[in-house]
Amino acid sequence: MIYVAFLRGINVGGHKKIKMADLRLILEGMGYNDVTTYIQSGNVVFKSDVDDQGKLETQISEAIKTRYGFKVPVLVKTRSALNHIVDNNPFADPEDLATNKIYFVLLKGIPTKEDIKTTSTIIFDNEKFKITSECVYIRYALGAGKAKCNSNFFESKLKVISTSRNYRTMTKLIEMSSD
Repeated sequence: MIYVAFLRGINVGGHKKIKMADLRLILEGMGYNDVTTYIQSGNVVFKSDVDDQGKLETQISEAIKTRYGFKVPVLVKTRSALNHIVDNNPFADPEDLATNKIYFVLLKGIPTKEDIKTTSTIIFDNEKFKITSECVYIRYALGAGKAKCNSNFFESKLKVISTSRNYRTMTKLIEMSSD
């Protein structure tokens, strides 16, 4: 099966530095096949016979900790799951997609209905979001640079690990993970 792994918080501001060539070697050494990476933020497409995404997440995270000495949360998704997430984007205005105003906060766990309800009532100027059980969709009217509504915000409010990617990255990873 083809998977996409998302590593949270690597190569940001000089912290948790991992070279993509090294990351490919780590995953290949774990027996995964056709390992490719996309940009420096920790996106990996690979093949594995393991059909348990949670097990893959744990294995990759532990291998990184063994190699680098720090823990990195890892989310693993199938191509069909990514397609579902992108296809259900409520902010699919073509101009917003073209100008990279759309982000996806991928959730590692399922937030409680109460946390979703409470967080959904929060309003930020120039930022809109919609929370689902697997993703938070965000539209940044002024871009993501100084946004208040980000992965850290949603992790604290929804009490689940998350990582965010923009529309361009998500669609590229879907393309890369096609057979």
